[in-house]
Amino acid sequence: MTVRVLIADDQMMVREGFSVLLGAQPGIEVAGEAVDGRDAVERAAELRPDVVLMDIRMPVMNGIDATRAITAAGESAPRVLVLTTFDLDEYVYQALRAGASGFLLKDASARQLAEGVRLVAAGEALLAPTVTRRLIAEFARLDTVPRPPARERLGTLTERETEVLALVAQGLSNAEIAAHLVVAESTVKTHVSRILVKLDLRDRTQAAVLAYETRLVVPS
Repeated sequence: MTVRVLIADDQMMVREGFSVLLGAQPGIEVAGEAVDGRDAVERAAELRPDVVLMDIRMPVMNGIDATRAITAAGESAPRVLVLTTFDLDEYVYQALRAGASGFLLKDASARQLAEGVRLVAAGEALLAPTVTRRLIAEFARLDTVPRPPARERLGTLTERETEVLALVAQGLSNAEIAAHLVVAESTVKTHVSRILVKLDLRDRTQAAVLAYETRLVVPS
């Protein structure tokens, strides 16, 4: 299946560069480009891409507000992959909370970019786990008080599902979680799927953000 991508960035050279890189990758098609956040929202509704590569700092409407507007459509909405210059950009955490499925650095190689797009399109998340985990942990410090409604949502999970959610938030893959819990990887996949359904979340990134916000996982 071909993954259709919308590239949103206010710098023409960046848009063209990513278009060339992605256009050369098998199974990926550049559906269009957007010059700012508002344009990204409009183009996403018009073109219905699978993934939006979203720059954070753009005029008219920033990438965070654009991400929130695009992902508001729920399951039918395209996945948003945030692009940033610095791996500890304070705005990235806000973008993840707004509904982004992950992030990539703008200096990513063509292979990393294509891999990231495919993973997000497939419903995966937490790209570059060590960097993303550090990012979430760092800026989750801003949320020192759990949000009661969010905390109550965890009550729907079983003890094992809560354990799996905590491990997901720490950046572990299904295989790593399976090894840690000494269960089959297929069992972990089932647990993750149930967690997403029960908590009404789109992917693992949103699950990780919720785990930090509710203080199920506390940054060290």
